[in-house]
Amino acid sequence: MRGLFCRKVAPQGDPVIFFRIILTAVFLSFSASLYAADGLLDIGRAVSIDVMLENAIRRGLISGGVVAVGNHTGQLYGTAQGRLYPDPGAPMLSDRTLFDIASLTKVIATAPAIMKLLEQGKISLLDPLTRWFPEFEGSDRDEITILNLLTHTSGMNDVEIATDDPLGNLIEKAIIQNSSSTPGNRFRYADINFILLGELVKRVTHVPLDKFCTENIYAPIGMAETSFLPQAELSVIAPTECYDNTLKAGVVQDSNARRFGGVAGHAGLFSTASDLNRYATMILNRGKYNGVQIFTERVITQMTSPYFYSNGKVIRGLGWDINSPFSSPRGNYFSDMSFGHTGYSGSSIWIDPEQDLYVILLTVRLNYANVRQFNQLRSDISSLAVSIFSTPRIAAEIVNSTKIP
Repeated sequence: MRGLFCRKVAPQGDPVIFFRIILTAVFLSFSASLYAADGLLDIGRAVSIDVMLENAIRRGLISGGVVAVGNHTGQLYGTAQGRLYPDPGAPMLSDRTLFDIASLTKVIATAPAIMKLLEQGKISLLDPLTRWFPEFEGSDRDEITILNLLTHTSGMNDVEIATDDPLGNLIEKAIIQNSSSTPGNRFRYADINFILLGELVKRVTHVPLDKFCTENIYAPIGMAETSFLPQAELSVIAPTECYDNTLKAGVVQDSNARRFGGVAGHAGLFSTASDLNRYATMILNRGKYNGVQIFTERVITQMTSPYFYSNGKVIRGLGWDINSPFSSPRGNYFSDMSFGHTGYSGSSIWIDPEQDLYVILLTVRLNYANVRQFNQLRSDISSLAVSIFSTPRIAAEIVNSTKIP
């Protein structure tokens, strides 16, 4: 490698350039042997992630958890600690354990479905809500757009939904509720935005959200275990806490999603760490996975570009969280270009194109009261993962920044 650099690019009489090239070559030669050792060192340091999960299990925060860390090539590290239930005889977790991923539904199902319709020219981000929901005509919701729904800036609040005619009941309550916020001004996280977006997919395509996502997103990249309404007999499903404080598996935890029959735009999706690896890898490859182009690069960029709200204190993408009170999985070291989302059941995903890294966390959450401690777990796992697995980029960055004439 040293001869290649010197022989091909070092012009005579330019000691500065010659020195830079020699320095780069020496660094790369040195780092090549270092990275062989670093591989073992990284594995050793990554065990700290296992220790974090084990500590959370011991404290009763979770009964188990699965972590996956990867980049555009796929998974770099994965671990599964603990069991399906807080019982010594319960089955162990694995990367094939199916989890209710709660609000990750918004960014693994609904937002990408909306972006697919946008890519196909069937909708516009500036479409008024009333174009697809004429029920809102004549109300003070006329100015709400699809963009407002995607960024939680519609001004609408969540409502308790009736079991009979849940959509009609939701819209009826949304129309009469008071709102002091003009659409587009203030960020207010609310499931109602994505419930409507999930229904919008159905109204535009005449295909239910679950079927649309399977056909257009999951099946093409091999996410065979990801679905709404999972078949319990075909999967090992992690339980979630029910309203009576018992653990139940295979039924969506969110009560409003249950009222919609288990398929809704805000919650209801089940997935595995293995499948989410594929999805995150596709995002880091700008919409492509194993040669299959799911989204154009332009759509991926548009979906993850920053929108600033609440006087710049909150930054959102289209569906994605970038910097807000909900950004605990961002940790300390993900870049400003990173984005992700959390799920109430104990799930989270964070992706960083700048550092070419993603971190997925899926847990069987037990203690819902200690939100601070759970968010700290999310943050600590991300911080540790970035500190370990982003370091091999250093050599590549030095090579790329060394301009050779």
